[in-house]
Order: sequence, then structure tokens, then C-alpha cells
Amino acid sequence: MARKPETLSATIVAQSRLFRVEQLDLRFANGTEVVFERLAPGRGGGAVLVVPVTGDRELVLIREYAAGTGRYELGLPKGLVEVGEDPIAAANRELREETGFGAERLETLHHLTLAPGYMAHSTQIVLARGLYEAPLPGDEPEPIEVVPWPLAELTELLARPDFTEARSIAAIFLALERLRTETEETP
Repeated sequence: MARKPETLSATIVAQSRLFRVEQLDLRFANGTEVVFERLAPGRGGGAVLVVPVTGDRELVLIREYAAGTGRYELGLPKGLVEVGEDPIAAANRELREETGFGAERLETLHHLTLAPGYMAHSTQIVLARGLYEAPLPGDEPEPIEVVPWPLAELTELLARPDFTEARSIAAIFLALERLRTETEETP
């Protein structure tokens, strides 16, 4: 495996309320020096994305406005892990704020990166089961629509033009694999 490049300097070159752009001056093992830019790591603990599955094998999806695409998107509950917060606790908090459900069982499945060449952001994927009503007030500008979706109709969900977030799609497949493995292990 190649040796990591040496960081010669790291400078914030642009900043907004949400993002910091960092310039990295790097020297690779072969002596080549380059300049990269990336979205700098956040100050919190990353993010969580929750795959809530009911006892009836339904996903609990949400529909909310996505400023990046300029339209309402169907997806999974998600949010930032606050400084000092455990990711599992953050997953249950986001689940409660965005869907009105808490979970008796929360299991980290994996972590995903979005574009590791340009950002250090990581999202913990959490499977939530044993759902019960437990709403918490959230920080969304309008009420979020909760949309139950049968796992048996996954093909239809994947074909929808308003279900496009790659993290949600990947997370569902990770959860399905975990559920399949459990089914096979049960005598």
C-alpha cells in the first residue's frame, strides 16, 4: 500500500454558514507536490441515516424539501450527530424528530462516504426496529410527511423520480442484507 502524502499546509480558503473549503498542499512519496481542495471536516460527529423497519416489514420514509435539488424528495430520516453525542443516540433522536417513532433496537450497519476525494463527511447507517410512538420536536421549517413503504414494493420505490438519494438507496440494501442474514440464521 502506498504511503499517505505529507500535508505541507492546510488553509481555509472559503467559508459559509454550512461549509468550509480547505486547500491542502500535499507532497506524495514520489516527490510530486499538488494542491487539493476539499470540504473541510465538520466540527460534529458526522451524520446518521436511519433505516426504520416496522414489524410488518414496511420502511418508514419521509418526504421533505431538498434545497439541493429544489424539490420534495422521498428518503430516510437523517441528520447530524451533535458534538459529544453517540451516533446511536443521534439516530434515535433524528428518528423521533422526523417520523414521531422511537426504536427499541438500533444497530449500526456500516458507514458511507459521499465523495471521499472532495469531502471528509461520513454517514453512519443505522437499522431501527421495534418502533413505537415517541415524537420529539425537530428543527425542520415545516412538518415532515411520513410515508410507510412495504419492503415487498422496493422495485416501485426505486423507480420513483422523487427517490434519488444514493445514501438512502445504499442504506436500504445494507438493511435488506442484514435482515436476510438474520432470516437465514433463524432455525
